[in-house]
Amino acid sequence: MFSFFFSDVLERASASFCKFISANDVGKTGGHQSGYYVSKEGSKALFDCDCIKGTIEERRIKILWPDGSKTDSRFVYYGQKSRNESRITNFGRGFEFMKEDYIGSLLVISRVDTDEYVASVLSRDDEIEQFLQQYNIPITAKSYLIQNKSESASPNDKLQSLLLDVVSRYDAFPDTTVMSQFARDCYNAAFSLSNNQIFQFPDKTLKKWLDTETDLFTLLEDKIYRPIYSSPFGSLKEFSKAANAILNRRKSRAGKSLEHHLSKIFLASKLKFEEQCITEGNKKPDFIFPGGEEYHNMLFPGEDLFFLGAKTTCKDRWRQVLNEADRIDVKYLFTLQPGISSNQMKEMRDENLYLVVPEDNIKCFTKKNQQELLSLKGFIDIVKNNQEKYHFF
Repeated sequence: MFSFFFSDVLERASASFCKFISANDVGKTGGHQSGYYVSKEGSKALFDCDCIKGTIEERRIKILWPDGSKTDSRFVYYGQKSRNESRITNFGRGFEFMKEDYIGSLLVISRVDTDEYVASVLSRDDEIEQFLQQYNIPITAKSYLIQNKSESASPNDKLQSLLLDVVSRYDAFPDTTVMSQFARDCYNAAFSLSNNQIFQFPDKTLKKWLDTETDLFTLLEDKIYRPIYSSPFGSLKEFSKAANAILNRRKSRAGKSLEHHLSKIFLASKLKFEEQCITEGNKKPDFIFPGGEEYHNMLFPGEDLFFLGAKTTCKDRWRQVLNEADRIDVKYLFTLQPGISSNQMKEMRDENLYLVVPEDNIKCFTKKNQQELLSLKGFIDIVKNNQEKYHFF
């Protein structure tokens, strides 16, 4: 859990920016550049940089890190020739948080004074998820500028209207299955999305559905909890109880949301699969292809069975899926986490576990590890090609 001190920093900061640390940030993609990449909106809010092509802007900054160290660092915007990017550099030799083990961790940096910044690096799945949930940051976001709701960009007018219509009909949270369905229906209607488009672009579709559900959940949350947070709390205990209930609901929704949307994408792709079917020891893997009946039929070839686990983040949770289906030697795990260290990737490979990630996230891994990854579309194609010989549909 991230510290109360850092929560206070975020509340006092004039601007805060978070990003998942990528292989490129720590110089593990084979390129010459290194240093934390900062988006244009983050550069403007944190460093007053307009990022005008054809120019170079830089400033010296001081950053306080979670281990108590303080660096005299440099923010620089490269806008000349073919480059158009901003980075934070100059941390000193042997700087702890530029090591490869921090790939996939969440960096949060806050501006507390003109050239003074405070940073935190969240590495555990639970603290990353808590942070994203507390600030309503989509799990699909590789980077995010934390700002007041009044400053947030408005979603597409039609989509916003559809979401507000759903919110107007509820005074309590619908079931997670219903919530996910509403998000898909609203997005599909707003952008005229067909099943064929879902099949052709599953990676993009999944991220859009997840982002839409986050927007819907935030609108519902504000409506349902407004009577609670608008009234004074009688004690710190009451306040803590309400805050924990809100955060726990966010955490529970996020994991189920991913499974619901993946299921609909598999249906649109015309795959035969089963969710949560029972395997050995009453285990219930997220997805088995073609399903539980084939899994328990010892005459059905084991090489034609596929396993897919689903976890929003997996830096320290991936081992949980290893023993969920003994008949399947090679397992796949879908995750939204952008970037994992080479050491962890090797450990997964040694256990015959391979990652499936959104296509846009592949570039967040080291150049060597990128070759071992599958996009969601790539995984679907493998399973679909295998199932065509059985004529399930």
